[in-house]
Amino acid sequence: MIVASMFIFAACTQTTTPTGKAIATGDVKEFEIESYTLVVDGKYYPQFTPQEIVVNKGDTVRLKVKVTSGTHDFHIDKFNVHTATPLDKETVVEFVADESGEFIMYCNMPGHRSVGHFGILNVKG
Repeated sequence: MIVASMFIFAACTQTTTPTGKAIATGDVKEFEIESYTLVVDGKYYPQFTPQEIVVNKGDTVRLKVKVTSGTHDFHIDKFNVHTATPLDKETVVEFVADESGEFIMYCNMPGHRSVGHFGILNVKG
């Protein structure tokens, strides 16, 4: 009986997680992001659609990124998201939004971010 009580107590009080792992406390939010290059009057303007994503703190965020034109990659520094995004292939990234705030999602190809190839991840709460 004492052993069973100690096991139950230990199971109820343990709150640690593996190093670097955030605990998901909210919903799974899934979004499709298109990454492409818009050409206007011979000038190239890389874009994301949508340009803003809103989730709640604790949500597991699943982003399906697809490049439909141009050469791009995808980054969200705060949540350690750094990935190549091959043309016409869906790349899925998933993380827990464990901090509130507005965070930049961007393409790190030379010159892309400076001409508008970025968006906002808005984590509420």
